[in-house]
Amino acid sequence: MGGVEAMSDGVAAARKPWAGVPVLVTGATGMVGSWLTRRLVDADATVAALVLDADPRSELYRSGTVRSVSVVSGRLEDLATLERAIVGHSIDTVFHLGAQTIVAAARRSPLATFETNVRGTWNVLEACRRHSDLVRRVVVASSDKAYGEAAELPYREDMPLNGRQPYEASKACADLATRSFAETYGLPVATTRFANIYGGGDLNWSRLVPGTIRSLLRAERPVIRSDGTFRRDYLFVDDAVDAYLQIADRLLERDLSGEVFNFSDEVPLTVMEMYEAVCEATGFRDVEPLILDDAPGEIPNQHLSARKAASELGWSPRVGLNDGLRRTAAWYREYFGTGSRARPACAEPA
Repeated sequence: MGGVEAMSDGVAAARKPWAGVPVLVTGATGMVGSWLTRRLVDADATVAALVLDADPRSELYRSGTVRSVSVVSGRLEDLATLERAIVGHSIDTVFHLGAQTIVAAARRSPLATFETNVRGTWNVLEACRRHSDLVRRVVVASSDKAYGEAAELPYREDMPLNGRQPYEASKACADLATRSFAETYGLPVATTRFANIYGGGDLNWSRLVPGTIRSLLRAERPVIRSDGTFRRDYLFVDDAVDAYLQIADRLLERDLSGEVFNFSDEVPLTVMEMYEAVCEATGFRDVEPLILDDAPGEIPNQHLSARKAASELGWSPRVGLNDGLRRTAAWYREYFGTGSRARPACAEPA
């Protein structure tokens, strides 16, 4: 009987490699953090979530996921809070997603952005370094914005970081600090740089996808801040969560300390092309947006190569744009309580 039980336990562990693993997620109330936390909970990980504000609108709270995690209240800027989280919960794995992520907010408030994005990151790294007897792997979220504006595209991981605007520079600084801890102290940490992630749970309405969907469902005219020609690549949030879990798995299998990985669907679109795809997925066509042509600090053209992630991690996106946008639109319909389409006066229903 004991042998059968042991074998069954081994099979269960193989099927759920995260079962019982103590994990800390910073930025757990953000869009990606919420879905990553949900996936870890579903995999039976023991999750502690660092939360600054208990936002009932966030997917972490709306979905009820918060009831399955240990909430650590505090700020990234406070090293003692991070040490308390790691020691108090015997953390094995850290996903550091916490950040100030809005470009316009960074321009308005650069000091707060640097405090959160740079000090917050080195605090996470230092807390992990101090307690390396517990922490076996760390994944830090950087950004494609860390590359800054480049004459050559797509961005590759071996290209220099040239972030100049406050948000870009803050992510570049955090990125460099991460590499420093990896190379100097052997911290088992890898860095992610993602394309523009979209999906349900993004409540930053200045962003193209949630802002457009909200306007359509409210019968308002959608707003495009740029001139519509800026070019970006996009990635559905489920594929981003897959990326985080795969890179964490590989950190245990081989030495990826200090490595950086881009993640993208490698299909750059103009803002107007993405806007039209969002309208189609939401169920409307021929809705003229209000084009402000006022996006200071935004990089006109950026997109990533994900060849390294494919070759070294075996990662590739599973969700196509149309399917991802349909699933995203369905989430927002439920969020706003619009089970049927809310038709804008300026729109023709699909």
